[in-house]
Amino acid sequence: MENFNIKKYNPSHKKLWDSFVKEAKNATFLFQRDFMDYHSDRFTDHSLLVFKGEKLVAVLPANISGSELHSHQGLSYGGLVLSKKCTFPETLAIFKNVLAFLNREGVAVLKLKLIPKIYHQLPSDEIDYLLFLTQASLTRRDITSCVNNENSLKIKSSNRLRGIKKGVKNELEVKEEAKFKAYWNEVLEPNLMQVHNQKPVHSSAEIELLQSRFPENIKQFNVYKDDEIVAGATIFETSNVAHAQYISANEMGRQTGGLDFLFNHLLEHFSHKKYFDFGIVNEAQGLKVNKGLLHWKETFGGRSITHDFYEVKTENHKLLNDIFI
Repeated sequence: MENFNIKKYNPSHKKLWDSFVKEAKNATFLFQRDFMDYHSDRFTDHSLLVFKGEKLVAVLPANISGSELHSHQGLSYGGLVLSKKCTFPETLAIFKNVLAFLNREGVAVLKLKLIPKIYHQLPSDEIDYLLFLTQASLTRRDITSCVNNENSLKIKSSNRLRGIKKGVKNELEVKEEAKFKAYWNEVLEPNLMQVHNQKPVHSSAEIELLQSRFPENIKQFNVYKDDEIVAGATIFETSNVAHAQYISANEMGRQTGGLDFLFNHLLEHFSHKKYFDFGIVNEAQGLKVNKGLLHWKETFGGRSITHDFYEVKTENHKLLNDIFI
């Protein structure tokens, strides 16, 4: 354990952090500091860098709350981010050192919201096994619908095909745009407020700021009927995955097949990606499934993968001693 040194992130580490994340085997642009830090006022950042000697070998995007460390709550996913060269024995040593460090610092529990495996650049399931060894508790499991473009299913649902034809008949047009305000104001925010009495996680100003920082990764696709926005979706694009979120349509969009038309377009547009991720279908902390939403995604060929949440007691670092035979 003496070869490892763990440091709490500070802004002087930004260049080193970002360079490491870009080359990691299980990271996306969400772990870049320009993404993480846009809402730094909402969370107490407590991200960690793990060095082996002088070399950075892992990072943990995280925030702290009381005696609990969370893989960053402002991100859709997280966990221990590893170098492509990281072997299982080294990952074990890294995780053991992280838990022991946190335990010494008075952090009793580490809560991890793991990155779904479709986002991995290389096999990276070491942490799953180490969580088993440290008797971590599975506290939540969501299901996410995604399309594997290397073995995709044809759209056969009569409802989807009818919706796509309706969009063609109504001469709908899909446009990729760098501005978000009109869609937020005219479609997304009114719908979320009416249906769920909620606002989007990102304001239009925040999503435009993030898009300006990551123009190759964050894209807005709007559906127009003549000159009116009637539907849309925001795409977070990574090396393997096109992930759709903020999916919505107004009344005109629903009447004219706006979302069916849009997603038929998006599946074709992003067919070069290994996966198209429609996003989760859960409510009530993973205990309930929105059946209608699931059905809509599955009729486009989406099939389920899991998104897991764990918590582990930091004192259980001792359980990682002497596991090799």
